[in-house]
Amino acid sequence: MTDDGSLWNPSGWLVDSHCHIDVPEFDTDRGEVVARAREAGLAEMLVVGEVDESGGLARALRVAEQLGLPVTAGVHPHQAKLATEATYDEIRGLAREGRIVAIGEVGLDFHYDYSPRDTQREVFRRQVRLARDVALPLVVHTREADDETASLLEEEGAREAGGVIHCFTGGLELARRALALGFYISFSGIMTFPRAEVIQQVARSVPEDRLLVETDAPFLAPPPHRGKRNEPAFVVEVARKLAALRGASLEEVGQAARRNYATLFRRAL
Repeated sequence: MTDDGSLWNPSGWLVDSHCHIDVPEFDTDRGEVVARAREAGLAEMLVVGEVDESGGLARALRVAEQLGLPVTAGVHPHQAKLATEATYDEIRGLAREGRIVAIGEVGLDFHYDYSPRDTQREVFRRQVRLARDVALPLVVHTREADDETASLLEEEGAREAGGVIHCFTGGLELARRALALGFYISFSGIMTFPRAEVIQQVARSVPEDRLLVETDAPFLAPPPHRGKRNEPAFVVEVARKLAALRGASLEEVGQAARRNYATLFRRAL
């Protein structure tokens, strides 16, 4: 769809740089979800694989491979308490086999504290080092831990790996420090919410060659889908809002996000 709402969806004009379409919420209609994304013009969707107690990483790998989509692997801060040496060995093996395109999502979440903070910090550090070792970018989650997240990335030399701050909810200072490390900034449906003024300010200022868009499906559906299960096709609404904030066309934002995604994750789109 164009800025005025008319039909415009050439194949491959946009990407969803972060989604969880492997989760059970999509078990009954996953094929239809992917088909709707293709119809909306998405070239690709990145499936984010996470270690958890129910075999989440194996599920994400299986679903992504069945659909022919790229996948990541990592230990989310919520699940940091589950990480073992075998976990790091498994992720390292997947990277060296070329089965994943990034390490993540990883990071710090001091809002829920589902894992102890010291454990979160140690697991995050280990995964930054792992990303550097296997030469893959990082997909970083941070909530109520912006300063510590940036400091840890700086201390561990994350510039060498590169990466993205996904579902950006921080302020200008986090964006500045992330950009200084060569990282990308990815905006989700949260940016479209009425009280997201600070995120919208960041969205206006991020350089064109460093912005990405995502859904984080099934979470955070943007208007006019608010309250529904999110899905990759809805990333068009995130791109539309980002274009409006930047005074750019939807096509310009979509193509920039696509180019940046292809560069960061080394995808031939």
